[in-house]
Amino acid sequence: MTDKTHPRTKPVDKLSPQEAGDELVALAAEIARHDALYYGNDAPEITDAEYDALRRRNLSIEQHFPDLVREDSPSKRVGYVPASKFAKIRHRIPMLSLDNAFSDEDVVDFVARVRRFLRLDPVAELAITAEPKIDGLSLSLRYESGELVHAVTRGDGTTGENVTANAKTIGDIPVKLKGSPPEVFEVRGEVYMTKEDFAELNERQEAAGKQTYVNPRNTAAGSLRQLDASVTAERPLKFFAYAWGEVSALPSDTQMGMVAALKAYGFQTNPLMGVFDSVETLLEHYHHIETERGALAYDIDGVVYKVDDLSYQERLGYVSRSPRWAIAHKFPAEKAMTTLNAIDIQVGRTGAITPVARLEPVTVGGVVVENATLHNAEEIERLGVRIGDTVTVQRAGDVIPQILGFVPEKRPDDAQPYEFPATCPCPLQTPIVREANVSGAESVVRRCSGEFACPYQRKEHLKHFVSRRAFDIEGLGEKQVEFFFDDEMLPIRTPADIFTLAKRDAANPLQKLKNREGYGEVSANKLFEAIEERRTIPLERMIYALGIRHVGEATAKTLARAYGTWDAFEQAALKVADGDEDTREEMDALEDIGGAVIDSVAAYFSEPHNRDLVETLAAELTIEEAERPAADTAFSGKTIVFTGSLERMSRDEAKEMAERLGAKASGSVSKKTDLVVAGPGAGSKLKKATELGIEVIDEDEWFRRTGQ
Repeated sequence: MTDKTHPRTKPVDKLSPQEAGDELVALAAEIARHDALYYGNDAPEITDAEYDALRRRNLSIEQHFPDLVREDSPSKRVGYVPASKFAKIRHRIPMLSLDNAFSDEDVVDFVARVRRFLRLDPVAELAITAEPKIDGLSLSLRYESGELVHAVTRGDGTTGENVTANAKTIGDIPVKLKGSPPEVFEVRGEVYMTKEDFAELNERQEAAGKQTYVNPRNTAAGSLRQLDASVTAERPLKFFAYAWGEVSALPSDTQMGMVAALKAYGFQTNPLMGVFDSVETLLEHYHHIETERGALAYDIDGVVYKVDDLSYQERLGYVSRSPRWAIAHKFPAEKAMTTLNAIDIQVGRTGAITPVARLEPVTVGGVVVENATLHNAEEIERLGVRIGDTVTVQRAGDVIPQILGFVPEKRPDDAQPYEFPATCPCPLQTPIVREANVSGAESVVRRCSGEFACPYQRKEHLKHFVSRRAFDIEGLGEKQVEFFFDDEMLPIRTPADIFTLAKRDAANPLQKLKNREGYGEVSANKLFEAIEERRTIPLERMIYALGIRHVGEATAKTLARAYGTWDAFEQAALKVADGDEDTREEMDALEDIGGAVIDSVAAYFSEPHNRDLVETLAAELTIEEAERPAADTAFSGKTIVFTGSLERMSRDEAKEMAERLGAKASGSVSKKTDLVVAGPGAGSKLKKATELGIEVIDEDEWFRRTGQ
């Protein structure tokens, strides 16, 4: 009997590699879209619980299928690229997000993982703090000599928006610190609005005949990101401090002590924060806060746990987008019922067909939900939903809504089953196909077979090309791509067309861009200038902008740093496309680069249309060499493999150690490997290193060389 269980509900350990890969593709695109809505527009469509469920599913699949981890994986990404209306500031220390726990068992596992990593005796003391997770906007405040220098939003975790003038209008944020703070002190916390202040603001808006707001979190975020600081000053914003970034001298050696110092310097800190010495007391505090949640003056969506000892935090370090020493224990999702009015089809950049539920607007957890993804035809069949049904909607995170099913007793007589289309909704009406793996099993992902002939795919490709993480061209966003793609006078239908726009406009005596609707001389010239500014582009952005499947921002950086120049990368890509095994092996040896990425690079550069597109584009650009790793240690730029049983450190701790020294820790041995650290029981990796003549040392020698 055929197993018709949909992968999104099928247990992860029951997924086939093909199903897992297909689902990771869909999850990456879905989560990225909701990140943009939440972080970029302060306008989420789904709840925190729904969003967390998507991330949790993605991480679980990656843990079971590590070879399928994508470079655009949500597990490698934080936040969203900051908007261009504010100046951008790079964080000296990244503002990372937290992993999530959704049950008491998850918290027990978290504490156990910490103990294992630190190699603590089961009865050894381990203090952990717990504090409410404020539902607001993260902000970093940099003080020098006690004076506020700048205030920066989280942004994408690396670069945020400069909102200093706005932050200075918030009463809870001191312009000058009290006491004797460190010379440099970056204070981090959450900007929020109380429930009472939010209600009063909406009353004033309604009395003035203006639009009311949806919830305190988005209103606080939107208020802080006003171009006019006087608007921010009129909003009742508050700030809780709970963390720090760069500090010239730590005033305490514990998390709790640091928060006490923040309070002494003049900040508001949360009175519900406490420090506990067992999992049982941690969970008791969580459930106490959960019970009191409705009575609190502000919205919270969980409780955050952090290892109290800062020396332990340093040892634990970070993994991808989050610290190992902290976790957020989220509250359960909220649900509501509404009507499924229609199902529309969206066509993605790679031709993936996604059905989208159009819902009668409903408020779930303080957010109005109008749309929800239905993922694919199998999901619609599994849910059994029909157009016209009353459906249960769950908002499980601040970014993605989910339909749980329909209400049978409320099904109207005229409810219509949905028939998945056989052809793309584009004008070409090209067939929709399902890919098959080597065993012949069909993928759950359906794609338009038109590829670059399909205008929807070409448009989506261009939208990706000009997106924030790619070329980020001011004044050339999704609406402008739509305009120019359909334009007959000055069309933009390939990336290279963008960089010939000004030249074609100058040669067009009949209809200049400045005379077109929506443009004037100033705006047209600004667009031409913005395009010209992007004619010089970093290598990693160029690679990412090409839109190669499985090559996200992190993968693009890995490839850029490995090859250094565009010519070197292009030659490697062409060789892989032509089946050169040595080049494939070299690429496979790069950290986080696996078969799926290499196959995608090969497929992309095997296509003549893509080769022409790339060559034409590259001829218009100056592509900067990639930033090389730091060269201030004996291990900088080296590729190191740890194998066997390590006795003085865990594998994760070894990797963290190597990366702090400027090295790359790889999981496989190749000709590119510089050093192998082998412990007892080392097997095939040690054998291969010996065959290739790579230097092998033991753990004691590693510690001697690193001076640890």
